[in-house]
Amino acid sequence: MAKKAPRRVRRGVFGRDPTAYDRARLAYPERVYEILTTRCGLRPGAAVFEIGPGTGIATRELLRLGANPLTLVEPDRRLARYLMDSVGSLGGRVKVSTERFEDAALSAEGFDLGVAATSFHWLPERLALRRVARALKPGGWWATWNNHHGDAHRPSPFHRALQPLYRELSHGRGVVPGGGQTKASAARDRRNRLRALESVNKFDHISREDIRWTVTLATSRVRALWGTFSDVVTLPSKKREWFLTGLGRIVDEQFGGEVSLPMLTPVYTARRA
Repeated sequence: MAKKAPRRVRRGVFGRDPTAYDRARLAYPERVYEILTTRCGLRPGAAVFEIGPGTGIATRELLRLGANPLTLVEPDRRLARYLMDSVGSLGGRVKVSTERFEDAALSAEGFDLGVAATSFHWLPERLALRRVARALKPGGWWATWNNHHGDAHRPSPFHRALQPLYRELSHGRGVVPGGGQTKASAARDRRNRLRALESVNKFDHISREDIRWTVTLATSRVRALWGTFSDVVTLPSKKREWFLTGLGRIVDEQFGGEVSLPMLTPVYTARRA
């Protein structure tokens, strides 16, 4: 794209409009929560921490499935306020810590389960994994997942149609934020994530499961969703509006006002040895 904003800036943009973010972002597939309950010990009364809960898209499901207590580590005070407004009525079940996870004072061996939903990639991975391991009880579980808005194994006509728009935006370098990965980059990411878990020497039963699904979105929802991606949010306002207008035009004119988006949700799980 046009010159990308620094990582520290992109990491902090999601609290600008929490309500819009919450409405636009897609929920996670039910299979994620099946894994948490059947493999990772999520049950009524399980002590759980969540890293970077954002607006609570996964948080609400964790509470529904019985997490108690649930500790939310959310460094953005705007998002933390939004969380407290939406789940704070549950009183003692929920604690919100407005710190970076790297600095959070979690009880050693105090948790049955730790999770991160579309947030762990913002952290220094190996350092964060060591802190995760320290917080988990022996035999406790760690799970992290994120939604890729595209799947390298299921080529998308919509993502191909976006390439000219991105080339114009990025001066000839076509790339689609939120558009998934190439097969090579997906394989590399998988190897790196698994190696990071192994390198900490604190986990066993390390695995990854790929959940493939498809969602159909109308023009307004596509615009709203892309408008939450950090690479888009950090564009200058006029350029952002130009991009989102072009995006909506593509959906309307080339796809009849709605697109089928192939989704990939990789779930990494590991047990604290």
